[in-house]
Amino acid sequence: MGQNATEQKTTVAAVIAEYNPFHNGHALQLERTRTLHGATHIAAVMSGDFVQRGDCACISKWQRTRMALAGGADLVLELPLPWCMAGAEGFAAGGTAIAEALGCVDMLSFGSECGDIEQIQAAARLLADESINAEILRIKNSEGITYAAARVRALGGSDCAAVLETPNDTLGVEYCRALDGMGSAIRPVCVTREGAAHDSSEHSSDGSIASGSRLREMLKEGGDISSAVPQCTAEIFSEAVEAGTAPASLKHIDRAMLYALRTMDEARLRSLPDLSEGLENRLQRYIASAESFEQLCNMIKTKRYTHARIRRIVMSAVLGIDRDLCRDAQGWRKPPYLRILGMNSRGREILACAKPTLPIVTRHADVERLDSFGQSIYRLNSKAADIFALCTPKIGGCGSDASHGIIVV
Repeated sequence: MGQNATEQKTTVAAVIAEYNPFHNGHALQLERTRTLHGATHIAAVMSGDFVQRGDCACISKWQRTRMALAGGADLVLELPLPWCMAGAEGFAAGGTAIAEALGCVDMLSFGSECGDIEQIQAAARLLADESINAEILRIKNSEGITYAAARVRALGGSDCAAVLETPNDTLGVEYCRALDGMGSAIRPVCVTREGAAHDSSEHSSDGSIASGSRLREMLKEGGDISSAVPQCTAEIFSEAVEAGTAPASLKHIDRAMLYALRTMDEARLRSLPDLSEGLENRLQRYIASAESFEQLCNMIKTKRYTHARIRRIVMSAVLGIDRDLCRDAQGWRKPPYLRILGMNSRGREILACAKPTLPIVTRHADVERLDSFGQSIYRLNSKAADIFALCTPKIGGCGSDASHGIIVV
């Protein structure tokens, strides 16, 4: 007698993403995670209302959850604010920890420029070598360049150095390092990225794939993105634009951010994450004269600090993220809970076979059972949602994070 659908082997893949917005490239990755790597179920660990480049998402996490479920994901979990607003190491540490804590994930799938998982894993192992890390720091400090550039320099002209020069592969290396550091049994796999490059201003040759950056620019300009996104994404965006909830932009809170920064004392500025080499002094100096968020970031930037890092630091000040909140002597702490944003019927099957090692949050009442760390992270996320509500064309109210129910399709 043959096995029925519920008795067949379940193979769960996790994907860590921003879906800002969900586009055809994302849909292709999820499809190939199933067809090439055998995933039967996919759990997406997704950034909330603010994203890694130090910006608000172009549309709310709830709308992006709808896009992800319609586009191929089965379960969507939230990556809490401090981790989704971190550099590659922290972003990867948070996302992989959530995937591990589900207790049923077999593989972690990510996009890749090189498409060679062995090469990516080799780079991850090299960067775990203490002597390599010492050389990276020596080059960074002596030449006054970014940490990312120093890593490439330290590995010379090797294949591993080439991996660290492309954004998706670089993040893939951090995923592998994080999994290795946890001793995780989750297997990393990659899907070769096609079409427009990350942050490219171009479309693919047939116009069907564009980078998230290009799509966000088109949305700000009122352009038509329908050729480069699934139909569900286009429809959800159209609904949100009509309702005045998209596209979200920091321009709506520009002066409010400057006000918040100008009223911070030195101690608060020194407590911001990712500060080093007197960067807080540059921040304090230019806060006094900057006339916009973008101008402030441009004034602070030097060749030692990437623009994205500067944006994250400034946004961390506005959002109340503290340097010591999620880090200790051992490095990044793991997120304190698993928050479900949405699911379909296969998502319920993932939860049925899960063996979670962190508390699951599906409603506001669940927060009362979290420890003090978990409650502080949840409150921080809720505050960020209230700030995001000021970034939309039509101002939203407070309390949406606590009142919004899970998206079920």
